[in-house]
Amino acid sequence: MKAILIGLLASVFFSLTFILNRSMELEGGSWYWSASLRFFFMVPFLLLIVWLRGGLADLFKEMKKHPREWFIWSFFGFVVFYAPITYAAGFGPGWLIAGTWQTTIVAGLLLAPLFYETIRTTDGVVRKRQKILLHSLWPSVIILAGVFFVQLEQSSGVSALILLGSVIPVVIAAFAYPLGNRKMLELVDGSIDTFQRVLGMTLMSLPWWVLLAGYGIIAEGLPSQSQVTQSFIVALSSGIIATVLFFFATNLVRHEPQKLAAVEATQSGSVVFAFLGELLLLGGAFPSIVGLFGLLTIVTGMIIHSFHSRGKPKHAKTAAAKSV
Repeated sequence: MKAILIGLLASVFFSLTFILNRSMELEGGSWYWSASLRFFFMVPFLLLIVWLRGGLADLFKEMKKHPREWFIWSFFGFVVFYAPITYAAGFGPGWLIAGTWQTTIVAGLLLAPLFYETIRTTDGVVRKRQKILLHSLWPSVIILAGVFFVQLEQSSGVSALILLGSVIPVVIAAFAYPLGNRKMLELVDGSIDTFQRVLGMTLMSLPWWVLLAGYGIIAEGLPSQSQVTQSFIVALSSGIIATVLFFFATNLVRHEPQKLAAVEATQSGSVVFAFLGELLLLGGAFPSIVGLFGLLTIVTGMIIHSFHSRGKPKHAKTAAAKSV
């Protein structure tokens, strides 16, 4: 339950991403800068935190062991995750992006066969691929049903181009985020803490953000002061606070696939908070009965997921289970 509450808190801060990215787009800001500035601003914060905790040496030592893997999974976990989300902000409101993002709930479950699980028994150690947990999938379907009702009301009057431009990139991001996060969990396996892991992934993704910012200068020019300020807020709230909270929560249950899926499901809270944020900050329309029913369904699915995850693990006879 602790990990789920932390994950839900992370979704509050993460919802600011959808609200402010949309705000920057409405002001004429470029998605090149919305994406790259967030990670540029994250670096000094994370460096300071890890340095004060005395973890820089251990982090660099860990990164030197598997530089290729760090580069690849940081690319998926941060670049393929965040660049499409900021791009999609130009095609639709924050509620639509946040709603589509909830496909990451099912994506995390469907990606299970890409990872291995080591089961320690009294007879020895058995290593095998994880399976798709169908008994954990149905609460996620409830959450997605709620998202459907929210979008059903709001999508009236939205063109097919806007729907495709906002849906396809976010679906790609929804699979990339849990893929990069879980692969990094496998790689470090608790040898470094959450702050170190986020810093390492940020540093490894910097070359891509430098390239994107360079293209942004050529194509759009320098960002406005408003975009810089809002990107700074996104970096602090979503890039630092939300990411660290979420990674910390997933790290707590990294050896329990069912609970890990439940923690990832807490990110559905971001659609509720993004909806309310747009309503209050950007003057969005108040939801109708259909929209309110969708929000209630999302919350219900989250509650079911949290209680469902507290059941006994599938391998009850094992002495311990460990994902590697």
